[in-house]
Amino acid sequence: MESSVQVDPGTDTVAIAAASPDRPQPYVELGMNDEEYQRVRHILGRRPTSAELAIYSVMWSEHCSYKSSKVHLRQFGDKAPKTDKLLVGMGENAGVVDIGQGWAVTFKVESHNHPSYVEPYQGAATGVGGIVRDIMSMGARPIAVMDSLRFGPADAPDTQRVLPGVVAGVGGYGNSLGLPNIGGETVFDACYEGNPLVNALCVGVMKHEDIKRAVAPGPGNKVILFGALTGPDGIGGASVLASATFDEESHQKRPSVQVGDPFMEKLLIECCLELFREDLVVGIQDLGAAGVSCATTELAAAGTGGMHVDLDAVPLRDATLRPEEILMSESQERMMAVVSPDKVDRFMEICRRWEIPATVIGQVTDTRRLVMTWRGETIVDIPPVTAADEGPVYERPLEPPKDLGALQSDTPGRLTRPSNGDELRRTVLWLAGSPNLASKTWVTSQYDRYVLGNTVLAMPENAGVVRIDDESGLGISLSLDGNGRYARLDPYSGAQLALSEAYRNVAATGARPLAVTNCLNFGSPEDPGVMWQFARAVEGLADACQYLGIPVTGGNVSFYNQTGTTPINPTPVIGVLGVHDDVRRRVNMALTSDGATIALLGETREEFGGSEWAHVVYGHLGGLPPLVDLKAEAALASVMVTAIREGLLTAVHDLSDGGLSQTLVESCLRGGLGARITLPGDPFVTLFSESVARAMVAVRPGGEARLAALCESAGVPVTQIGVAGGDSLNVTGRGPEGDQQELFSIPLAELREANERMLPSYAN
Repeated sequence: MESSVQVDPGTDTVAIAAASPDRPQPYVELGMNDEEYQRVRHILGRRPTSAELAIYSVMWSEHCSYKSSKVHLRQFGDKAPKTDKLLVGMGENAGVVDIGQGWAVTFKVESHNHPSYVEPYQGAATGVGGIVRDIMSMGARPIAVMDSLRFGPADAPDTQRVLPGVVAGVGGYGNSLGLPNIGGETVFDACYEGNPLVNALCVGVMKHEDIKRAVAPGPGNKVILFGALTGPDGIGGASVLASATFDEESHQKRPSVQVGDPFMEKLLIECCLELFREDLVVGIQDLGAAGVSCATTELAAAGTGGMHVDLDAVPLRDATLRPEEILMSESQERMMAVVSPDKVDRFMEICRRWEIPATVIGQVTDTRRLVMTWRGETIVDIPPVTAADEGPVYERPLEPPKDLGALQSDTPGRLTRPSNGDELRRTVLWLAGSPNLASKTWVTSQYDRYVLGNTVLAMPENAGVVRIDDESGLGISLSLDGNGRYARLDPYSGAQLALSEAYRNVAATGARPLAVTNCLNFGSPEDPGVMWQFARAVEGLADACQYLGIPVTGGNVSFYNQTGTTPINPTPVIGVLGVHDDVRRRVNMALTSDGATIALLGETREEFGGSEWAHVVYGHLGGLPPLVDLKAEAALASVMVTAIREGLLTAVHDLSDGGLSQTLVESCLRGGLGARITLPGDPFVTLFSESVARAMVAVRPGGEARLAALCESAGVPVTQIGVAGGDSLNVTGRGPEGDQQELFSIPLAELREANERMLPSYAN
């Protein structure tokens, strides 16, 4: 041990007992710069002990303190729309919203990108475990998970190493917990080669009165660590692994990846829920990033302000761990609770029944100091608020990437378009079988989507839908979306387009969009171009949420996503939560009603910047992304929700990547029913444009007039484009000479073969 703190009981001064007071401290290796280290010395009025340095290094890391993003994230609060539905907002482990009938829902998405590159299975698995504990710590029962995954090219050797492990980790952990995986996305792009993105979402449910907070009030209350034992896995994971870029040394960072035990977490879930039912905790925090350091400092800072902890009492899996390693360990499946002394015995009794190790490691004080002892010596004596809430805040330099102007000027207009029916047919099949648009059944078949029996809709539907109340049918809808190509071309619009798609997906099931969570994946904040992208994306998302009237409840920032000096495309991943008054009235995307009228809602413009067509056929990225139209999105959502509630529609599918072409492919294959389509206008534009605020609907016979009236009232263009039926996708439209003709016909069997062959061929 390098040094300990000795407090003279007769004074307020702190003296240092150090064997080697001049020995350099490894603050740089712990992710701190010179200024940050000197600030710690100024706060303490002395040289920090090695244990104190460990606490400040992880708590002031980019991952834990948001030191580069905080100045921008404030917009989510400053621009938050006024709503009485938000029960708990940003700053807690997860946001909580009121969904009616006394029910509340908490949801959040977080990243586990770097660990999933280093050790794909455990990185992804513990990403799921960590976000589930965030939901547990709010007092909720977790009811479903989702994931947003991004990899390099599907045929790249690194993708073939990472992809199977990540998918197995997500499925292995979630399936073992008995939580359905109800949706998400799997995307391939060269920019993610060497730096995959693994974003995990969890949603939980509770009654309003059951909400818990991460606070430690009441001097004399006991601090209890319960769950798995503390080991060496994950030490420094938050401060080092998540705040560094990847290079050829990355595989040496395997010790920084946590190891999960989903069966322990399942017991921990049930144990926590019983503790909550008996009202045995006054504050609770999960142990994720920064472990004991984070839990103790945040609980103390948010409560009475003081805490005394005996590190000798922490149950260890490895007795050789030093105190700073105990503080930095990110061993999984651990929670920390604050319990009044008269309830400790009952707390311990419940933990024993669930076979959950639990130990009193300290108590709450009113000293406004976090004091920790180890083997009879005081090794930590700090104001906890300085570690938890007063870390450095940087206003990093901002400037657009130097190549942005050239990128936006390189429009897809110079690319050769299909000019006849055969070429259009070939393009439909190319897109249907391309990595990003092909069936993801190989992925989703490894996830249990229907465990617990409350899943109403799951992948590949527009959004996941879960029943909350059996009697009334009250339920929720969730979608998780992002598009890094759009954000690369225009980060402000790119963030709004990600929100628009998730908003549209939720409404397409019949749910009213209510709240937003986000995971903002970017390169190094020390790069002015990356920080400009980040600032613009945050501004775009905040502005759009304000316009649509749906608050951001919380989320995550993941920086340093790059290989060497090359960052990933800026990738804001947006989750939208919606409410179903009755899930029995939901609609899916499958064409199943022979003879049903197929209509296109919304306006189609010639928009191909960042499109799947340009990406798949030419490998091109350039121009501007589709025009954002939030007014049109809100109007379309209102029409879809009302029409579904009135029973006018038998199928709804939003238009996004791949345009109308891909929407038709997916709806036909999902329902096993073909369609006869007549395209208005330019066939290429109508099929492949990615204009937003559009959806394809199948109308119940007799509902056409009422749908037209709803659309007229909301100002939503509606165009009848065909009927459902047959076993082929038949498309008629304007030919090269301007006359109407059958452009192409594709049997569903051929479409299915093209759509389903891609991923298994690369992943196995």
